[in-house]
Amino acid sequence: MSACEPNAQRKAGVVIASTRAAAGVYADETGPIILDWLSEHGFDTFPTMVVPDGEPVGAALRALLTQEPAVVITSGGTGLSPDDRTPEMTLPLLEREIPGIMEGIRRAGAAKTPMAMLSRGHAGAAGKTFVINLPGSPKGVMDGLAVLDPVIGHLCEQLEGSHEH
Repeated sequence: MSACEPNAQRKAGVVIASTRAAAGVYADETGPIILDWLSEHGFDTFPTMVVPDGEPVGAALRALLTQEPAVVITSGGTGLSPDDRTPEMTLPLLEREIPGIMEGIRRAGAAKTPMAMLSRGHAGAAGKTFVINLPGSPKGVMDGLAVLDPVIGHLCEQLEGSHEH
């Protein structure tokens, strides 16, 4: 049963962009938060991919997209440091951007910290897959997921071809 069939279990993937976490310098803290959220929303998840910043993020995204998940969430690599390249790795894979989602996430985050305005993430569709870049901090991830809460089901239905509004 594919993810597009009614009542099918939707699949989701998570990519953590962190050179230090990939090297084992410290444990990733955002992946578990994202996995819990995906599970709460009924997604069956692939194992989290923790990769160094830069091109490995693009490779991980391309690999996940071959599996045709309903959702791919990245965390990290959205700031202004020279190796923060997640948006650059993501944008070429998106067929359609969904700018309102990132606008909502930045607006919600900026209400708590002005630093949220510095996040350069993208959200959009790669085929029938929703792809979003969240910040690398646990609080930033939780804020972003809270914005997605009321729309994720409808968003997936729309990408799967539903015409209901």
